[in-house]
Amino acid sequence: MARQKVCLAYSGGLDTSCILKYLIDEGYDVICFMADVGQEEDFEAAKKKALKIGALKCEVVDLRRELIEEQCFPAIACNAAYENVYLLGTSLARPVIARAQITVAQNEGCFAVSHGCTGKGNDQVRFELAFYALQPTIKVIAPWRDPVFYKRFAGRNNLLEYAEAQGIPVSSTRSAPWSMDENLAHCSYEAGILEDPDVTPKKEMWKLTSDPLDSPKEPEDFTLSFEKGIPTKLEYTDKGGKKTVTDSVGLFLTVNAMARKHGVGRIDIVENRFIGLKSRGCYETPGLTCLRAAHIDLEGLVMDREVRALRDQFVSFNYAKVLYNGMWFSPEREYLSACLWASQGCVNGQVRCRVYKGGFSVLGRSSETEKLYDMSESSMDEIGDFAPEDTTGFIGVSAIRLKKYGQMKAEKGEKQ
Repeated sequence: MARQKVCLAYSGGLDTSCILKYLIDEGYDVICFMADVGQEEDFEAAKKKALKIGALKCEVVDLRRELIEEQCFPAIACNAAYENVYLLGTSLARPVIARAQITVAQNEGCFAVSHGCTGKGNDQVRFELAFYALQPTIKVIAPWRDPVFYKRFAGRNNLLEYAEAQGIPVSSTRSAPWSMDENLAHCSYEAGILEDPDVTPKKEMWKLTSDPLDSPKEPEDFTLSFEKGIPTKLEYTDKGGKKTVTDSVGLFLTVNAMARKHGVGRIDIVENRFIGLKSRGCYETPGLTCLRAAHIDLEGLVMDREVRALRDQFVSFNYAKVLYNGMWFSPEREYLSACLWASQGCVNGQVRCRVYKGGFSVLGRSSETEKLYDMSESSMDEIGDFAPEDTTGFIGVSAIRLKKYGQMKAEKGEKQ
């Protein structure tokens, strides 16, 4: 009788290597799937390792362009941030990874997909909701929610002992101080010593960015151009020569490199996970931090006040929430995306930027096509077409409600 096939999301690390062997021992043929989302990874070594353990094959799929164009750039256009600070670096990668894994599973005739997400985290929800939306009949094997598995492997030492007994090569030690997840947009750190929210992360933990105290003594300037809310051009100086980048991947990675060098994009927060737990996380999101901040600045110049307010209050908040909670392949996300792009037609122009000592700042902004800003009308040195006496009526009408409210408070003897 033919063995059933399972497509495993594989990283080459301790957990998924042990899960691979465990699935094989459980009687499954395993196809390993690896997503190249820009993490620093030796994919060839991981493939060899998977095959040595017993996988039928290991397929690596390059998702870098999809991650930037389908996830990062729309998030920038939306100014998305979960709980005001987290730029969703992990969440952004999950939809493209899940879609690619389902495609591999379908091509290989797998009846199920599997992953190494813990039973307490957000990623199990993000991946599985995506799996079921993309292929409603798919089966999911989640070992870290299976009592037989998690009781057998109650801690990291149990995994290491199993790996040693099964001849699985691992580079992990018995005292890993934190766990990491990396893609081209960010790197996250959690667990271990970070579970105490009052413990300061070690300097050597931060992988992507230089310590702002050790970053270059001179600032670095560049100009970003946007069309309909999307970054389309980067202009900067390198070794005395002017450079221009228009390719989406090249643009993102170049801004990323400059921000990393200057220590931009670190945060240390306690967030509310979708499943109800609070979690402490440290994040590095260098390039995305700069691109989002530049986009926000340009909107101040070119976007109508009421449209911006509606987008901020309704679209931005809910878009970030949908992403964080793993609801990307949902009708509400499609609706939010339609609203987002309706708001971005006017977001065209340039922003002159600077990175320095952990900070991002804007040096200036301009637009050749959008004319909502009128320097003459806004000037304190000339009247222009604005009639100051009109403001008297504006204030009078605006004060009607407040006068009535103040009168009512006074009659009740209440202080304001």
